[in-house]
Amino acid sequence: MAIMMPASDQAVLARRSEIVAALRAIVPGEGVIDTPAEMRAYESDGLTAYRQPPMVVVLPDTTEQVSLILKYCAAQGIKVVPRGSGTSLSGGALPLEDGVLLGLGKFKRIREIDFDNRVVVTEPGVTNLAISQAVAHAGFYYAPDPSSQIACSIGGNVAENSGGVHCLKYGMTTNNVLGCEIVLMSGEILRIGGKGCENPGYDLMGVITGSEGLLGVITEITVRILQKPETARALMVGFAQVEAAGECVARIIGAGIIPGGMEMMDKPAIHAAEAFVHAGYPLDVDALLIIELDGPKIEVDELITRVESIARGCGSVTLQISNSEAERNLFWAGRKAAFPAVGRISPDYLCMDGTIPRGALPKALARIRELGEKYQLGCANVFHAGDGNLHPLILYDANKPGEIERAEAFGADILRACVEFGGVLTGEHGVGIEKRDLMPDMFSEIDLNQQQRLKCAFDAQGLLNPGKVFPTLHRCAELGRMHVHAGKLAFPDLPRF
Repeated sequence: MAIMMPASDQAVLARRSEIVAALRAIVPGEGVIDTPAEMRAYESDGLTAYRQPPMVVVLPDTTEQVSLILKYCAAQGIKVVPRGSGTSLSGGALPLEDGVLLGLGKFKRIREIDFDNRVVVTEPGVTNLAISQAVAHAGFYYAPDPSSQIACSIGGNVAENSGGVHCLKYGMTTNNVLGCEIVLMSGEILRIGGKGCENPGYDLMGVITGSEGLLGVITEITVRILQKPETARALMVGFAQVEAAGECVARIIGAGIIPGGMEMMDKPAIHAAEAFVHAGYPLDVDALLIIELDGPKIEVDELITRVESIARGCGSVTLQISNSEAERNLFWAGRKAAFPAVGRISPDYLCMDGTIPRGALPKALARIRELGEKYQLGCANVFHAGDGNLHPLILYDANKPGEIERAEAFGADILRACVEFGGVLTGEHGVGIEKRDLMPDMFSEIDLNQQQRLKCAFDAQGLLNPGKVFPTLHRCAELGRMHVHAGKLAFPDLPRF
């Protein structure tokens, strides 16, 4: 697929051999990959519809090496694309033809486990699941749990502000990260936040989390860990209509009940997941809710009774409650495997990531059905229903002429509908290149320029991950200019400084 990216700098490409040699001097041994065959593994991230081999790949394993790499690239005017595990579904780690792909895969050490302060200090290449595994012996875990947690890195989670099935109660990555070490494009190493819950000054952690590699390269992260709840049980509730499932979600939250997780799947997703995992999902329903309740046993028992009553009041046709940890995990196994499961029923699919108000779920599903008929493509829906984060999986065959273009148009219309219904373009996958050109549907030019000025404060040359997030590329100097129309400044009554 062709997508508009920043024009390649031919002067940089002409110096490729010199650049590779300089990087080898910084990261000796096997830390630099420059052959076409070996770089193929880095030509895309999880959004495989777009591919572009990088100019060179460098794999540092210390913060000092990252600092030297960025300092060298800044001095030479070379673009840099940071990359974690490559599981991003928005094209955020798509390389550039004239850019250095900086991989953090060697940063895979947990530096400190501090149970007294309930934190883990980790390098960015450690997988999400590995953090929970490292503290499980003491009854702790790390709460955000994306479906890709077995593979996705914690650094990538911070870059995209990832969520997961338990983010409804325990928050997104931004609610569970306390501090980080970040290297700016200049090579300067900053420490932001720390082990404390509150830090003085501006909320720079809030700026860094979700910044998609545009502001700096993260080399250390301090995350919050939680004690495992005494009890966790799940309900698996089937409905004959999707609208009834959406009503059940709204009533549960409206009753003041905040489940540990609340997920929804429609019929195509249910059938795909059941054929893949054999979790015992009912196949004669149009929508399935998985609702997990956790806490002290007496509280969980009471909440199960209340949720069961709400579900039956909304017309549930099947209802099963887990009676063991194994059964609870089986309920979740199908949901966690929904994406690969759908991959068995379609040659290709695009995974969307829009967010809407919970009350708009039925309306959103109806719009998705209408759009599916318009574009003549199937769609399996998997939702973080509790917080309105939709993951429609648009089914297509890239080998059929025109289908990828129809799938992209279908996805763009879904995301526009999310904004129309009062939601946003992304819940946890990020903007990357997938949603980049839809940003004006949500933000005005003034909003976008202000966001880009923030980037300029961190990366004045615009060398970090260019071509992502912002639909129109500006140089930082251009953003500071006054717009003069017909010889007059806008708002002439305002004082100028």
